[in-house]
Amino acid sequence: MMTDLKKMTLTPDATLRQVMEVIDSGARQIALVTDAEGVLIATVTDGDVRRGLLRGLTLEAPVSEVMHRNPTTLLKGASAASAQRLMRERGLSHIPVVDPEGRLVALALRDGMTGVEPRSTRVILMAGGLGMRLRPLTETVPKPMIPVGDKPLLERIVTRFQDQGFSRFTLSLNYLGHVIRDHFGDGSQLGVEIDYVEETQRMGTGGALSLLDSRPDEPFVVMNGDILTTTSFGAMMDFHAETGSAVTICAREFNMQVPYGVLNTDGTTLVSMEEKPVHKHLVNAGIYALSPVAFDHIKDGEPLDMPDLIERVKDAGHKVSVFPVREYWMDIGRLEDLDRARSEYETVFGK
Repeated sequence: MMTDLKKMTLTPDATLRQVMEVIDSGARQIALVTDAEGVLIATVTDGDVRRGLLRGLTLEAPVSEVMHRNPTTLLKGASAASAQRLMRERGLSHIPVVDPEGRLVALALRDGMTGVEPRSTRVILMAGGLGMRLRPLTETVPKPMIPVGDKPLLERIVTRFQDQGFSRFTLSLNYLGHVIRDHFGDGSQLGVEIDYVEETQRMGTGGALSLLDSRPDEPFVVMNGDILTTTSFGAMMDFHAETGSAVTICAREFNMQVPYGVLNTDGTTLVSMEEKPVHKHLVNAGIYALSPVAFDHIKDGEPLDMPDLIERVKDAGHKVSVFPVREYWMDIGRLEDLDRARSEYETVFGK
């Protein structure tokens, strides 16, 4: 299967910001770098950019800092069968097609690929919170069921995953859980599969996983049920697999500005002065990819917060990675967050 190249190519002087715009608009999670003559120079994936951001690159950095030179290519005229065989052998979803002079002419796709690739990945949404900071709204409605526009927040989350090819959901319930069950049922009205676990005590995110009916046999997603985001969950799962991680934590950049001039000193001697400096930190975004090995560190019925589970996994020698979220992200924990999400939803999500 071939696809056209509109909105998928850029030049070597492009910035990472422009790369991400190309990747997002192309729906293939790849950008193609060509020179002025159309000769293919490199490819760039969503994962390449995110790894660059973790190295400290900014969105204004040049694509040359992250692009993959000398990618696997096909020569124009190659049979569809040979293209499919090469992609299967190398575990690729797409291969650029070039002419004898190396000019990009097409992008070959794996059979059955569309704009959205169906995924068997299980998505576990934590929807049992009390929502104390959102009272009085949460006195009769659980926080995940508070409307954003004309639909509950949790439905917005489910359909966002669905738009990216995910269809298997488990909702972890506690406070007013029956309201959520009554609304979603088995998920068939939304075209997805939904089942439930219910906490009889406060279990924490890690502890709630011990309530699953069976241990997942492939990596899965865990996410708090009060987050609105345009994050590419598929890119997160691909990153998780590529890095061979037991746990991948989504991270947001959080900036704190000191409202005063900061004095850097050596004893009583002034070394330098910084006027209202901004300190940048990566903070937990409440979205995770976990491999089944994480269950080796969860005890049945034991309350366990996710940071504690992650520490156990890390201390056991397993790899824990960080996946930067550069897209829109909003943790709806306060009334002002809810007001902002409601005002921004249509502009950000387009519906």
